[in-house]
Amino acid sequence: MNTAFIGLDYIHDIMVDGGKVARCAEHARQRGVIAAANQAIAEARRRGWLVVQVKVGFSPSYVEQAKNSPLFGRAHEFGALDLSGPGTAFHPDLDVRPEDAIVIKPRVSAFYATSLEAVLRAHRIERLILSGVSSTWAVQAAARDAHDRDYQVLVLEDGCAAASEEEHRTSMRQLETIARIIRLDELAAL
Repeated sequence: MNTAFIGLDYIHDIMVDGGKVARCAEHARQRGVIAAANQAIAEARRRGWLVVQVKVGFSPSYVEQAKNSPLFGRAHEFGALDLSGPGTAFHPDLDVRPEDAIVIKPRVSAFYATSLEAVLRAHRIERLILSGVSSTWAVQAAARDAHDRDYQVLVLEDGCAAASEEEHRTSMRQLETIARIIRLDELAAL
């Protein structure tokens, strides 16, 4: 089955202490999500699967920003998620290569107003393996949208983190209705 690994929001502002919206950084570090993502990416490359890296961000003018959004509405006030700055750079330990598809999103969902679906359709992708931060927002949004677009959706639990373990576990339980929750040791059997 044509498969894509999609890494969601493994960027400095979200993943690194001192990032401007890093409420998940501690949980991500505790869970070792970058190491898990890199293992999944290595398996994807070995199997010839498409690797897609998605990041949220806005142009320096913040023209795409929804000012009425409780989540993104004040990002411009403190320079968060500015695509011209270091905050939207991928985590320094993440294995990102020139052949990866890079998708920039202006909202929570990786599908909203992005090139993601065109990339997936161009590669005739049928199955998505989602991994990212946060489990509560980016992963859930992508999983829901992918489900409604008739993709087979798998969520790599090891590669996801939220603001807390409780928030993460709740998200995984909610996603079980529309996605298969897997762990790294299950990838090789796919």
